[in-house]
Amino acid sequence: MAIRRRLTAIGESFALARPFSISRGTKTAAEVVTVVLEQDGVIGRGECVPYARYGETVAGTIDEIEAQRARLESGAGRHDMLRWMKAGAARNAVDCALWDLEARLADSDVLTMLGKPGPLRPIATALTVGLAAPQAMGAAARELARVPLIKVKVDRNDPAAQLRAVRAAAPRPRLIVDPNESWTMDEVAGLQGLMAELRVDLLEQPLPAGEDGALADFASAIPIAADESIHSAQDLAQLPGGYHVANIKLDKAGGLTAALELAAAARQRDLTLMTGCMVCSSLSIAPALVIAAESAFADLDGPVWLSHDRPGGVACRDGMLSGPEKGFWGGLASGPVRATGAEQRAEP
Repeated sequence: MAIRRRLTAIGESFALARPFSISRGTKTAAEVVTVVLEQDGVIGRGECVPYARYGETVAGTIDEIEAQRARLESGAGRHDMLRWMKAGAARNAVDCALWDLEARLADSDVLTMLGKPGPLRPIATALTVGLAAPQAMGAAARELARVPLIKVKVDRNDPAAQLRAVRAAAPRPRLIVDPNESWTMDEVAGLQGLMAELRVDLLEQPLPAGEDGALADFASAIPIAADESIHSAQDLAQLPGGYHVANIKLDKAGGLTAALELAAAARQRDLTLMTGCMVCSSLSIAPALVIAAESAFADLDGPVWLSHDRPGGVACRDGMLSGPEKGFWGGLASGPVRATGAEQRAEP
């Protein structure tokens, strides 16, 4: 019997509790695209965050999804979409909706489908100190002094002062430093001693993607993660040496299916795994938890920035991230009802 589905793709906006600032700019809302696939009265959902860094917009992402309407409504599956859609936000929303739909139709959950029965265990996620004046960043870090992991957004405007302020205010947490491609090789080399002194655990994408070949011959004292320089498994062949960690984001890879392929390929190259996200709702985070469960670093605090998350989503308490309520996405769950993800925020 032929499969018949109904596709819906809409843009949604989630206001942030406070502005989120990085070296590229500031945002006050999470602009997402939500995909809903309905089959036999069962609904699967997925979400993506179109990212201007990659030329994506909400309208353009919806157009990409609508171009696949006939295929999706006639029964196309996840692996079909790997051929018909390019890596990126649009495919992510479609892929995650298909995972959710598949799990619900099978009365199962995504972990069981992958041969990794749950439930999910809470994980330590980085909580972000956004880019601001050093004093303000120190004040934000002070509120996070007891969490396991902090991510610090920096730029070229006195990053040493920014980092010193954060570490002085929060001496215990592990630190990830993220310049978002804004540094030069001089900054990478010149700040090595300070980062070692401040016990930085990871430096994330310091150089612009495509200009990071200089890392190949550089002996860094701090492990360096590739973020913008790696999207999918196919990118690994061109990834310059000098990276130690692969930051996997479903919006870059184009869904959980492609992210799983990237994770497996990265392990084969002895790269440590990190799982990241955009500023988003819990509907983006739930699928990412599958990758995060096997990652050394998780940076999944997207919903923490929202004034209001989707009901039943993930929860973050004291830097520990728990999965959504059962029935939210993909059959995933990690225990009883907890505080909402919006209760813990980290912006100066």
